[in-house]
Amino acid sequence: MKPVFEITRGMLPTDTSYCPGCAHGIAHRIIMETLVEMGQLENTIGVTPIGCSIVSHEFMNVEMCESAHGRAPAIASGIRRVHPDKMVFTYQGDGDLASIGAGEIVHAAHRGEKFTTFFINNGIYGMTGGQMAPTTLIGQKATTAPEGRDPELTGWPLRVAEMLATIPGAVFVERVALNSPANVMKAKKVIRKAPEIQQKKLGFTFVEILSTCPTNWGKTPIEACKWIDEKVIPYYPLGNLRTPEEA
Repeated sequence: MKPVFEITRGMLPTDTSYCPGCAHGIAHRIIMETLVEMGQLENTIGVTPIGCSIVSHEFMNVEMCESAHGRAPAIASGIRRVHPDKMVFTYQGDGDLASIGAGEIVHAAHRGEKFTTFFINNGIYGMTGGQMAPTTLIGQKATTAPEGRDPELTGWPLRVAEMLATIPGAVFVERVALNSPANVMKAKKVIRKAPEIQQKKLGFTFVEILSTCPTNWGKTPIEACKWIDEKVIPYYPLGNLRTPEEA
């Protein structure tokens, strides 16, 4: 019989440790599947910082290293400069990249560093207990915002992709979501574009991935997927914000 599903060799043969309904596992799979299809799996180095992503190396079957909180872009910059023909990526969450690591990602983009960042935006600090993140929506509840985020107190949610798209060194910027089969299929196509552009050494490439966090959102997995459509995408619209003419 013809198999209907096979695990990609880009993933290690083990169960992930993420919460039920978390989209990290989906993101891992389509990134690794893409690298296999491109013939780049053995030529890739990934960097993960503190956060739920810190355990990515236990599941992704590529060379990986860990960085301090928010510092993955600095590590990736060094790796890519020392190994200019390697495929290099960072895999970062919003509590990491959009907060303590905001300066790192902005300056990596300004330098036009030739690596790819996969930015998992679930609007919350997942690993440390559900605190409000820079991307938490207005009115969204968190352990540090029990009545919901108030812009008068904590400002507005940070649109990272839009910010980076204004920087000349960021040559590819797009936002995707993982809350439905159709969106996952679209996301995979976008996720392939970023490393393809990286191979051309045109500059910094960035894919923002809207993800679920049912545990810290206080929702079921199904409710969390609906929340993406109803609340998250209206504020963080999907689509391309920048593509180089050469791509």
